[in-house]
Amino acid sequence: MAKAIPRIGSRRNGRIGSRKNARRIPKGVIHVQASFNNTIVTVTDVRGRVVSWSSAGTCGFRGTRRGTPFAAQTAAGNAIRTVVDQGMQRAEVMIKGPGLGRDAALRAIRRSGILLTFVRDVTPMPHNGCRPPKKRRV
Repeated sequence: MAKAIPRIGSRRNGRIGSRKNARRIPKGVIHVQASFNNTIVTVTDVRGRVVSWSSAGTCGFRGTRRGTPFAAQTAAGNAIRTVVDQGMQRAEVMIKGPGLGRDAALRAIRRSGILLTFVRDVTPMPHNGCRPPKKRRV
């Protein structure tokens, strides 16, 4: 049985150093998606490539605690801590969703020291599109 020859330029064994630390990002976009069950914070560069992300679930919150403002604050702090180390100074903030973590995540972003150029609400609003689900009877 012939031995497999390891390829020199293969994707698996080619990456030894971490590529994330190599990029320096002066300006970026922070996306906050706040649903009732979870809050996801994604930091991208200006072109839209993801640099860092965090959510209330990855921070260790489980169940109903993921939807709390404190969980959103922790998730935003974790996502931003890595990009501040990479040199991000200015950012735009896009907030989506109706959850409790909207304001808490924005407060954590403001406290991080990044200069915010603008804050925009990008929650999708239907112009009388699909029929909504029937009301719950509890």
